[in-house]
Amino acid sequence: MQAYSLLDLSPIAEGSTPAQALRNSRELAVHAERLGYKRFWMAEHHNSTGIASAATAVALCYVAEATTTIRIGAAGIMLPNHSPLVIAEQFGTLESLYPGRIDLGLGRAPGTDGKTAYALRRENFRADESFPQDVRELQDYFHLGHNGIKAVPGHGLHVPLWLLGSSLFGAQLAATMGLPYLFASHFAPDALDQALAVYRHTYQPSAEHPKPYAGAAINVFAADTQEEGERLKRGMLQGFIFLRRGQAGPLRPPVDDLGEIALPHEITMAEQVLRESAVGTRENVKAFIERFLERTQVDELIVTCHSYDHAARLKSFEIAAEVLQELMSKS
Repeated sequence: MQAYSLLDLSPIAEGSTPAQALRNSRELAVHAERLGYKRFWMAEHHNSTGIASAATAVALCYVAEATTTIRIGAAGIMLPNHSPLVIAEQFGTLESLYPGRIDLGLGRAPGTDGKTAYALRRENFRADESFPQDVRELQDYFHLGHNGIKAVPGHGLHVPLWLLGSSLFGAQLAATMGLPYLFASHFAPDALDQALAVYRHTYQPSAEHPKPYAGAAINVFAADTQEEGERLKRGMLQGFIFLRRGQAGPLRPPVDDLGEIALPHEITMAEQVLRESAVGTRENVKAFIERFLERTQVDELIVTCHSYDHAARLKSFEIAAEVLQELMSKS
C-alpha cells in the first residue's frame, strides 16, 4: 500500500438537511487532512434523499476551500450523464483554484435510477455505450483540445484521470488506456479479485503512468467497542435493504435487530454486498485491513463509513487512520 484515502458520500441523516450534510463533509475533510489521508473523494448520486453530493464539482470546491494539502477528487463523476467538455471546464476550474490537488475519477453508471438517468441524459440515454470515446475526448480537452475546441479553464492543465469500476469492463478499459483504476468493493465486491488481476496482467504503460496503479474501497465501522462498530454497520445494512426495496431515504438510526425490519434473505443479501467491511475495535479493524491488503495488494486503500451518526463517523475514520499509518510505516 502506497497511500490511503477517504470516500465521503455526504450522508443526509433523518431530521437533518443537505446543507448540514455538506457542512459535515467539509468538517470531515479537515479531519481527514489532519489524520494523513492522501485524498478526499466525493461521488455523484442523483435523486437520492440520503446523499448531498449530486453537484459533485460544487461540493468538492466547498471542501477544497477549507483544506490546504489533502488532494480532493471525484470518485466519481458519471461521465455519460455529462458532456466531456463541461466536466473538463468544471475540473479545470477546480485545478485552477486549487492547483496540484484535484483528481477526477470517472464511472459509466448513471448513479441513479432509470427515470432519473433519462432526465439527466434526455435523447442521449445510451451514452454509456460511448464511454471509452468520451474518456478520450475528456483527455483531449486537458491537452491540445478536441475538434478545435478548448476547455477554458482546463486546457493544458494536469488533472489526473482515474477509471472506476465494479466489473471487468472498467478494469480492461483502464488497462488499455494506461490509467489508474479504483474498484468499488465497498458495495459490489464480487469481481474484485478478478478485476484486479485483469487490470494488472493486461496493463499497457502510458507516458503518465508507466506502471499500473490499483485501488479498492472498503467500509470501516470502527469504534471503541465491538458492539458500537456492529451498530454502525447495522445502520448501513438497513440502508442497503431499504435501497433494494426502492425505499431509500435519509439515513435512519440503526435498529437493534435487523430481523425486526427485514426478511432473512434481505439480510443475507445486504451482508453479501457489504462483506468487505472492517468492523469493531481497533484490533479487529486492523486484522481485517491486513488480510484485505495481503489478498489484494492494492496500491491505495479507500475507506468509507456511511453512517447516520456524524460524530461516530469521525471517530471511525480516526481509528482507521491510526491503523493505516501503522501499516504504512511497516511497509
